[in-house]
Amino acid sequence: MFFEIKDLELHPIEFAEKFEPGAIDLGSDYRQISPVESSGRADLVEEHHGKHKIIKDIRIRGRLTTSLESNCARCLEPLTQDVKREFDLLYRPLGADAGRDEISVTDAEAEISYYEGAGILLDDVVREQILLAVPLKVTCREDCKGLCPHCGKNLNQEQCSCAVTQEEPRWAALKEIRGKLAH
Repeated sequence: MFFEIKDLELHPIEFAEKFEPGAIDLGSDYRQISPVESSGRADLVEEHHGKHKIIKDIRIRGRLTTSLESNCARCLEPLTQDVKREFDLLYRPLGADAGRDEISVTDAEAEISYYEGAGILLDDVVREQILLAVPLKVTCREDCKGLCPHCGKNLNQEQCSCAVTQEEPRWAALKEIRGKLAH
């Protein structure tokens, strides 16, 4: 769905869109396992800058839900995450703020994103909100032991026979200095 400025000038647009798995590219870290259900409303917000300049911002308010599959950051086992997010976004035309002198940015201005052309695509908004809703690193459980750095076995499932007391080569220089200071 495309929110076009000329349509928003006439009336707000209500939306209820369903994106099947694979319809939105979430990159290689996440796999969508249930449809993305999104609904909300898009409005045109006219902002007056001076006497003659009117900036046409697009405000999109809504919510989305879906389920994603990713891998544990420690043991690489697959895990499922339910994503639920509400959003209230403001998009300004790209270049609308250009030419302004350097000034401090208010909290409200820090929340503004930019769009290019005649409007904005709902798919892009949904993708961005899903990726913002999931943590960068997720673990299957709080006490996940991860993989053995030497043999690669999943330490949650079995204990490996690798020697635990292997010396880290990066500490060798400091160990040498400590030895010289001791003498």
